[in-house]
Amino acid sequence: MNSIQSQVNLPGAEEGALDEKAQAELFYRYAPSLFAYLRQHTSSREDAEDLLHEIFLAALKWEPFHQLDASAQEKWLWRVARNKVADAHRRSVRKPSLALDSIVDLLYAGEEQSPEYILMRREEYARLRAALEQLPAIQQEALRLRFANELSCAEVAKALGKREGALRSMLSRAISRLRAIYTGKKEV
Repeated sequence: MNSIQSQVNLPGAEEGALDEKAQAELFYRYAPSLFAYLRQHTSSREDAEDLLHEIFLAALKWEPFHQLDASAQEKWLWRVARNKVADAHRRSVRKPSLALDSIVDLLYAGEEQSPEYILMRREEYARLRAALEQLPAIQQEALRLRFANELSCAEVAKALGKREGALRSMLSRAISRLRAIYTGKKEV
């Protein structure tokens, strides 16, 4: 998240719309949850960071934004986030691109390049996704935020409105349950 924070020196400050302290407060308040949402709905971390930057840029370019109360600001940011995700999906349909992450395995020599290995890996990923879907939604979200989005336990706890200790327990239970489902063993 630090790379995102350093990029967002939003232009409204020069025009007097929001001072730097207000920009930082706005960013720290809404960026983690918006980023988690964006990361879930985009193909890469970089795409999510770009969209997050665009959202906060739009907020500071829109003059009436700083006059809204906190609740209205949050609703406005979430509406813009949903619209940016929809725009990104439309762009990807019109101009399909291949994410580099999906071809990284093909760049390495050896057995890992074989079609059989790639097929087996895809099947394992499909099994893992199916096992993940058997977990309760809150555990799925906690696992995604912690491991896919690489947020710290404190950040995940804040995003989910839980205490850090409770979140750590939930993650431990979720991982144990996922392991049992994935390996086909009976839960203890």
